[in-house]
Amino acid sequence: MKRSVEIIGFPIISISAGEEIGRVKSIVVNPEKGSVDFLTVEHEDWQVSVKAIPFQKIIGIGKYAITVESQHSILDLNEIPIANQLINKKVSINGAQVMTRVGELVGEVKEFYVNEKNGQVLSVDFFTEHEQIVGVSSDYIITYGEKLLILNEEFLSGDVLMEEPEKSSQVQPEKKSFNFTANQNRVDDLDRKQEELLEGKQATKNIVNGHGETVVSEGTILTKSEIDELKQHGPSVMVELSMSVK
Repeated sequence: MKRSVEIIGFPIISISAGEEIGRVKSIVVNPEKGSVDFLTVEHEDWQVSVKAIPFQKIIGIGKYAITVESQHSILDLNEIPIANQLINKKVSINGAQVMTRVGELVGEVKEFYVNEKNGQVLSVDFFTEHEQIVGVSSDYIITYGEKLLILNEEFLSGDVLMEEPEKSSQVQPEKKSFNFTANQNRVDDLDRKQEELLEGKQATKNIVNGHGETVVSEGTILTKSEIDELKQHGPSVMVELSMSVK
């Protein structure tokens, strides 16, 4: 299992040539499969073309480098249209807002973990508004969106991992097992968290309701009373709003 931070920026080594042939620039996620399908590659000699490695071409992801058989494992994006399509979807797990299927905003993704053998996303860590880090299995992920990760709310009644933020890069905080009970108190707590995550944020575009009426204008600084009023327009408005604030 590898964290995304252990992949991005890593040198790529050709086994046949015994030399570095590039570095990982970004991770390309397939939202339908919930997997990393490609790694884009950068090299100082490539000025224009964008290149990528299909994940199945990777031999290993070690502590210091990623290995491939040869330079031929790196392909021009023009040769792999599916990679272009996935890149254009702009799915970036890190930094995505985390929302439950029933419209509760619960945090923001800090990190995700990948099976280094097949590229499957295994789990994500996200920050709550209390700056705790919650680890959730990918089994609970319903949708990987451009700016939003949708979770099945059943994760609230399962075992998840919580930890305090890292105090330094040298100290790894101890993870503790928590068991959430999906009761009314928890629902109320999530409702409050959603308000806290949105309050004070600025809308980056006009938000309309199901009748086509503008309920939030671009540039609006959200207040608690406005958020309470917006909830009356239904989950779709809250989802759109959570994806359109800064």
